[in-house]
Amino acid sequence: MDLQPENDQLLSPAIISDRVLINGVVTPLTLTADGELRWTESGRRKSTVSEDVLSFVVEGNTVRVKTLVERRGGICCGESAGDYARKDFVFEPLSDESRKLWCDKLHQHLESLGRPKKLFVFVNPFGGKKSARKIFLEKVKPLFEDADIQLEIQETKYQLHAKEIVKSMDVSKYDGIVCVSGDGVLVEVVNGLLEREDWRTALKLPIGMVPAGSGNGMIKSLLEPVGLPCSATSATISIIRGRTRSLDVATIKQGTTKFFSVLMLAWGLVADIDIESEKFRWMGSARFDVYGLQRIICLRQYNGRILFVPAPGFENSGKPASSSVDKEPPVSDKALGYQGPNTKLEDMEWREIKGPFVSVWLHNVPWGAENTLAAPNAKFSDGFLDLIVMKDCPKLALLSLMTKLNDGTHVQSPYVSYLKVKAFVLEPGARIDEPDKEGIIDSDGEVLARGRRSYKCDQKALMSYDKLHITVDQGLATLFSPEY
Repeated sequence: MDLQPENDQLLSPAIISDRVLINGVVTPLTLTADGELRWTESGRRKSTVSEDVLSFVVEGNTVRVKTLVERRGGICCGESAGDYARKDFVFEPLSDESRKLWCDKLHQHLESLGRPKKLFVFVNPFGGKKSARKIFLEKVKPLFEDADIQLEIQETKYQLHAKEIVKSMDVSKYDGIVCVSGDGVLVEVVNGLLEREDWRTALKLPIGMVPAGSGNGMIKSLLEPVGLPCSATSATISIIRGRTRSLDVATIKQGTTKFFSVLMLAWGLVADIDIESEKFRWMGSARFDVYGLQRIICLRQYNGRILFVPAPGFENSGKPASSSVDKEPPVSDKALGYQGPNTKLEDMEWREIKGPFVSVWLHNVPWGAENTLAAPNAKFSDGFLDLIVMKDCPKLALLSLMTKLNDGTHVQSPYVSYLKVKAFVLEPGARIDEPDKEGIIDSDGEVLARGRRSYKCDQKALMSYDKLHITVDQGLATLFSPEY
């Protein structure tokens, strides 16, 4: 809600304009065609329905318009709601007919915005500092209720619980799915939707993120470009407003086994830090810094090879591939769900980089965590993945690089190769100093493959520590998003 003079000649045409009571004073009130409520109270005031208004309710003879607006300059009246302030606007039409007309016009305008009316909400009580339930009850649920959004709430009870639910849920009952968690539940939801027989329809359902985990890379990537803090309130408001954007989805294949990735794939240093630091999960996101220092001091390097199809402008990266990429096995006619992009890998122009490697990092969005701008040039739906490769790098230089992850300037280092790719193959090898030990392949914060004598190597993983094929499908998924 702004307090500022307006030029009447610039006003949009009025949908309804009438004299009403505001704080006991008869005042002109107007709703314009472009969705602004305008009135006079200690100067000209306005409220933009699409941005500020959650809903409205009739209370006797009055109409209460529930609003939530960004705080500006640190001074704002009303009940604090994190990065926003709740300050309702109450007016009293002078007749029953006027009150009915106001309610009809406000309702029609809110309906025209295409906001969600019913959401399925996953709350992960185990992620990060185990605060998701508290965040949901105190920050998220009250805002959804004020916006008159119906909720069906499900706490996840075990790993892959969310995936299990979305594979069989009736998606027609909802206007979106919300994940109050880190990035893990989002990944489960996307994989569950893509494994459905009706995946094309299911993927049109927007997915919303509310940060409540250790990483929160996806929601940080959505909010940061428009200057919004990575907070539960900012994320919830973006969902309420109902705007969406498309998201690329990467398909990781090993034989007939598939995994769908929306955030990143890592092998080497980043994967080791991401997975092995889980012993410090109680520390929240600080666990990555603490264990990262330990891993740099005792630095590992891995043999291996990566192959990639470069995006336009990166054709000279690496060297021409010394061997062709295997043809993918045919898809069974009985296969259900999404099978990956329809691309012929063997017909592409492949390049390669050979090890040893310190780290190989493949990113779909800019931020890997709230404080890690891994791929500053990554886009949500450009049809490419950003590849960050680190080979020989002195430990002191690596320490310096790690301090630059928060602003993305690490990619400017001469020790880092940064490019965009359309397809990718990883051929992981063993550690160069301990050939009997292999590494971990991590995708979206979860272990995809564990090599010999790696961390918790006795635990089962989806894939083996062997060659992986990765392709990307442009704009396959849909996310709730702030307006760009």
